Amino acid sequence: MTGNIKTEKAPEPVGNYPHARKVGNLLFLSGVGPRKPGTNVIPGVVMDGQGNIVAHDIEEQCHSVFQNVKIILEEAGSSWNNLIDVTVFLTDMKGDFDRYNQIYADYFKENQPCRTTVEVISLPTPIAIELKCIATIV
Repeated sequence: MTGNIKTEKAPEPVGNYPHARKVGNLLFLSGVGPRKPGTNVIPGVVMDGQGNIVAHDIEEQCHSVFQNVKIILEEAGSSWNNLIDVTVFLTDMKGDFDRYNQIYADYFKENQPCRTTVEVISLPTPIAIELKCIATIV
C-alpha cells in the first residue's frame, strides 16, 4: 500500500508536499514544525517589527512539534510508539540542545527510536526546531 497523507488536523505544509507518505508498512513524515494547526502561530517566537526573530522558547516549540508529529502519525494509522527513526533540526544547538534533549527524553521514555540531531542556519519559517520521522504502520 502506497499513498500520500494530508490532514486538516496538523499545520498546513509550507510547500507542495504531503504530511506523510505510506510505503509498504513504513510511514515517512515530511518535516514537521511547531506551528499551531489551522494557523501560522508559532509558539514561543518573539519577532521585531521587521519580521526578524528576536527570541524563541525551545521548550514551547518542542511540546508543539511533538504534538504535531503525534497528530500526523495517528491520522496516518500509526502511533508515537511506532516511531523508528527521528531526525531533528535545531537552529541553535548551543543554546537549545540541553533543554530539547531533556524534553525529548520525557517523550521517549518507552519507545526509543534512532535519532540524529543537526544544527541548521535556518528553517523555512521562523521556527527553531523541525522533525523528520519514519514510523511503522500499526
